Amino acid sequence: MANFALTHAAGTAWKSICEECLAELAQHENESGFEKLGLVYISDHLAGDAKKIIALLRIKTGISDWVGSVGMGICATGHEYFDQPAIAILITDFPPDSFRLLETQESPGDLPASIADWARSRESRFGIVHADPRNGDILDIIAGLAESLDGFLVGGLTSSRGELAQISGEVTSAGVSGVLFAGDVPVVTALSQSCMPIAARRQITACENNVLIELDGRPALDVFKEDIGELLARDLQRVAGYIFAALPIAHSDTGDYLVRNLTGIDEERNLLAIGELVEPGQTIQFCRRDAEAAETDLVRMLSDLKKRLDAPAKGGVYFSCLARGPNMFGDASQELKIIERELGDVPLVGLFCNGEISHHRLYTYTGVLTLFT
Repeated sequence: MANFALTHAAGTAWKSICEECLAELAQHENESGFEKLGLVYISDHLAGDAKKIIALLRIKTGISDWVGSVGMGICATGHEYFDQPAIAILITDFPPDSFRLLETQESPGDLPASIADWARSRESRFGIVHADPRNGDILDIIAGLAESLDGFLVGGLTSSRGELAQISGEVTSAGVSGVLFAGDVPVVTALSQSCMPIAARRQITACENNVLIELDGRPALDVFKEDIGELLARDLQRVAGYIFAALPIAHSDTGDYLVRNLTGIDEERNLLAIGELVEPGQTIQFCRRDAEAAETDLVRMLSDLKKRLDAPAKGGVYFSCLARGPNMFGDASQELKIIERELGDVPLVGLFCNGEISHHRLYTYTGVLTLFT
């Protein structure tokens, strides 16, 4: 791989923002013998202009392959854009035949034949995807794509107060779209949680759908109150948005877990409901979500990621939860500045999502970072 070129800007109108970005990209050197891919993230203020933005970028840059999404928040190296019209673009150079755009998949199923053939021949095991949260089959589509590749996906659910537009060549929606990379494109990826466990793991010994009946053979709510401490147990209304359920992922060598909301408490029957279907025998632990826990884990993740790099990072893509960013780390782009502080001036773009994709699962309250080396 050769150069990665980053540009980002905010303003009042889509065309002037595009022109500011294009002026900076004009300084990017064109490397002969490489194919270009444009990663583009557009704030939802400009969602209705996405088609015009992509058309202008294609004409002015000569790059035909664009992938990205709109978002209620977007980001670039050291910068977060919320509640304002903005665009972030990363132009990437890859050797010929190193990537393929993934057309929108609206239902579970096999990859299109041409993509499947390419993926086999180029040993594709990695992709960046964006998904429409309105599609009820999203979990199955993501899992099926990862299984088809026998590989790893990163990405997020599109977030928008308007049109839920994705970009994969053209502006699209309604399913999962993105880009797949050949096996010889070097990447490393890692996930950071916003939560910190507050108690030991418990075994679910009785449950029904998403309702916890017994944990370790005891009434679920009694165990929950014990784990969260006397102060919170006296006023359970205070746990909303602070205490969550963590479902450890079996066989994870990084101690990974899925965070799910508490959705109901029945004090009369000692029941606790969470935002995930569960089965007897699963393990669960309770965790707290706060800025201190999130920053600690973000720094840990970045430190681990740096140790795994075989070469300096040339560019990256970051997917973070909408509940993170300014809602957790404070204003002034603090989350992205932590990444910049730890990694240096790596060209990076990304999206604040309605849910984050890592491997073949959908997470919440996480940050998923991928670096190209």
